[in-house]
Amino acid sequence: MSEPIKIHPKNPKLFEYGGEPVMLCTPTEHYGAVMNRPFDYCRYLEDMRDKSINFTRLFLLFRELQAPTNPYSTCKPESPDYITPFPRTGPGIAADGEPKYDLTQWNPEFFCRLHEFLSIAEEYGVIVEVVLFSNTYSPQVWALNPMYHYNNFSDLDEIVPSWYTTLRDKKRLAIQEGYVDKVIHETNKYSNIVYEICNEPGGDTKEGPEPYVTTDDTNAWLSHMIARIRSLEKNMPNKHLIFGQEAFTWADITVYTDKTFDEMDYDVANIHPIDKTKINGRVHDLGVFMAGWLRLQNYRDFCLEAYARCKPYNMDEDNTASCYKSERGWIVHRKRAWTTLFCGGHYDYIDFSVLPYLEAGTPASNKGIRSYMSYIFRYLKNIDLVSAKPAAQLVTAAPCCTVPSVLGDGTACHVYLADATEYGEPAYGRTIAGGELTLALASGKYDVDFYDPRTGTFSLVCQLGLDDKTSIRLPDFVDDIVVRVRKV
Repeated sequence: MSEPIKIHPKNPKLFEYGGEPVMLCTPTEHYGAVMNRPFDYCRYLEDMRDKSINFTRLFLLFRELQAPTNPYSTCKPESPDYITPFPRTGPGIAADGEPKYDLTQWNPEFFCRLHEFLSIAEEYGVIVEVVLFSNTYSPQVWALNPMYHYNNFSDLDEIVPSWYTTLRDKKRLAIQEGYVDKVIHETNKYSNIVYEICNEPGGDTKEGPEPYVTTDDTNAWLSHMIARIRSLEKNMPNKHLIFGQEAFTWADITVYTDKTFDEMDYDVANIHPIDKTKINGRVHDLGVFMAGWLRLQNYRDFCLEAYARCKPYNMDEDNTASCYKSERGWIVHRKRAWTTLFCGGHYDYIDFSVLPYLEAGTPASNKGIRSYMSYIFRYLKNIDLVSAKPAAQLVTAAPCCTVPSVLGDGTACHVYLADATEYGEPAYGRTIAGGELTLALASGKYDVDFYDPRTGTFSLVCQLGLDDKTSIRLPDFVDDIVVRVRKV
């Protein structure tokens, strides 16, 4: 058994797995892979392996509701195809028309699929974020949950959705704890997993009986579950990292991060970027959910602030343009992925072209986002990751309308330049007519070459004698380019 993924001992913003430094990045966090019976996760994982994609995210319990803006995903199975940790035994019919759940038993089919998925992922070197719970969002979504009072015969009280992620309902909490215990015991042996307590936890609702659920209520429940996992694993062979975030506010739909970094016992801060994402007491506009906004300058500045905090950070489920299964969305997410990694973070978003019967995506998405992400890993092989850290100060001038992100690794300077114009101006497909990039490097001789994130190829290797703050003439490029400068 190999050692579980951990924070790198020489660079606390990276991970170490299999003795190698790791940056996590994926276009394909297909969180319903186990729960959705028709989904061929073997094919899905094989495609990840072939493209060197190293990260995915797996929901164990939460089932989404089809919606106009996002009608399909792996997490939206048809009722007969929804597999949970609890068996559907009846007697009686649940709200979705299928037999009710027995919350006192475990479902062999679910755990068989879970073990096979994690085993294959481990063989392929894919890290899996195992997500135990999720926000239930609305009464309609809550009614799909096995722990909804009508869906089982455990004599549970009827509650409003926000109570599900609090400590208020002691009987339901005991069932949640038993479920967590079961998952931890089943999965402790795997080296390639991390845990997340809850996807997008929320508070400050104004529903149900008073006192209303606050973010403090939800954060107390999150902390309770974190402590339970820590306690369970204390006497088990493996200790796993816990990713997560504090509760956002329903009142003004703001994502908060300061408690995540400073107070809560997470190992890694998950951040779900939206137009109101707060760090260091300041709100950053990172783009409206599924609106196709780029917001690259704001996004880059936020990532640099997150890097300066005390934990690694992961831009988790970046959904600013994921509903656009075309170049419009793919270029936005390519730019944000490169920017995140060159600001010392980790990145995932959902490629909605991946579905049951399309587990490796479509021809268009394979030519587009799925190849674009594989080219990121191709480039990362050129970086001394253990020594790498953001070095924004090295760029003193860049072409108009571009946003530079910089990684320095002691032997080279890696600059990612991306066109920051928004959709309609347009957001992609614009040629940047060369220009100059000015770097504050020590005088000397340097090899300079250029990498195309669209094709994964290097070009125009040249050697320059640079004086302090000497400019590099850039070739024409479309959308974005990487400039690598290595001292001779």
